[in-house]
Amino acid sequence: MAPSPTPHAQAIATDALVIGAGPVGLFQVFELGLQEIAAHMVDPLPHAGGQCAELYPDKPIYDIPGLPVVGGLELVQRLQQQSAPFKPTLHLGQLVSALQRLPDGRWHVETNAGTEFVARTVFIAAGAGAFLPRSVKLDGIDRHLGRQVLHQLPDAPPALAGLHVVVLGDEDPALDAAIALAAPGPQRPASVTLVHRRDSFRAAADTVARLQALRDSGALRFVAGQPMALVEGGPPTAPLQALDLLPVDGASQRLPTDLLLVLMGVSPRLGPIADWGMALHRRQVEVDTQAFQTSLPGVFAVGDINTYPGKKKLLLCGFHEATLAAFAAAAIVFPERRMPLQYTTTSTRLHALLGVAPAVDPPPGPPHSAGAADDNGA
Repeated sequence: MAPSPTPHAQAIATDALVIGAGPVGLFQVFELGLQEIAAHMVDPLPHAGGQCAELYPDKPIYDIPGLPVVGGLELVQRLQQQSAPFKPTLHLGQLVSALQRLPDGRWHVETNAGTEFVARTVFIAAGAGAFLPRSVKLDGIDRHLGRQVLHQLPDAPPALAGLHVVVLGDEDPALDAAIALAAPGPQRPASVTLVHRRDSFRAAADTVARLQALRDSGALRFVAGQPMALVEGGPPTAPLQALDLLPVDGASQRLPTDLLLVLMGVSPRLGPIADWGMALHRRQVEVDTQAFQTSLPGVFAVGDINTYPGKKKLLLCGFHEATLAAFAAAAIVFPERRMPLQYTTTSTRLHALLGVAPAVDPPPGPPHSAGAADDNGA
């Protein structure tokens, strides 16, 4: 591993950092909260929910205890409601890029957005890996990311009146963006063009119908083709001007392009996790089955990202792993405390933590302020 870093003064000190805001990560926050451990969460997607919310929000799930059937998005919403009493701080749209141990045993964690953490414990709940936007292989596209090339339509889009917008993709996010942009209004772009390699879509039927109505009215254009090259206005620092396509039924075509929305879905990638020095087996993180701790002390892995003899990739198993990992984390965060197993049905302490009963006196042990900065300047 690399030499120990020196965290910046603005690094966020926390008792627990959960990497991944999918169902198992959200339940991890809940179990940590029952141990009085506050948590921060990081996820590369712009919203919580991970694979459930991104890939099958409406697909029914039948094997969650107590819920005969629940959709992926509904399950995420229920888990968020369950963890709400513990007020996790979410850092969305960020990918954890570095994990290094400090001399005092804590972990220095950085994201690609420059956010830094100093964490007593780290929980990797990244599912099959970080869900990152699928891009398109075009020379020079990275130069325009975040400006003229975006992977999501912003909640507050820039002024688009008079601009030419091209949307790539065939799923609901792409069609929804194209439909929203083509709607009448003062900020309506000069043109909206949806591009996909064929004139068929994997979006919901009603979404496809709304798209077709806009095509028929001329408010939106569809071109079946493959992006071939970006056209820039001179030197490499010049703005994007157009997109060259190879249509399926003719010669190459040039589309004026002031804004390119690449909405081609997401794909899971192990990414930087592979470089953190943990024992891996077939691109999964090896853990023990007592605490689901990795080969790095204080770093746990729960859910589909981990592996051990008899591992089953089921949400139910991930919830069990998160529970035992939280108990193990409590022994690290509160080494002096001896807390007997308590039940949410009867424990007044747990009822107070969940906000369903008045607060009670804290258990015996040294005072501790979760997330407080200390002598390393973090």
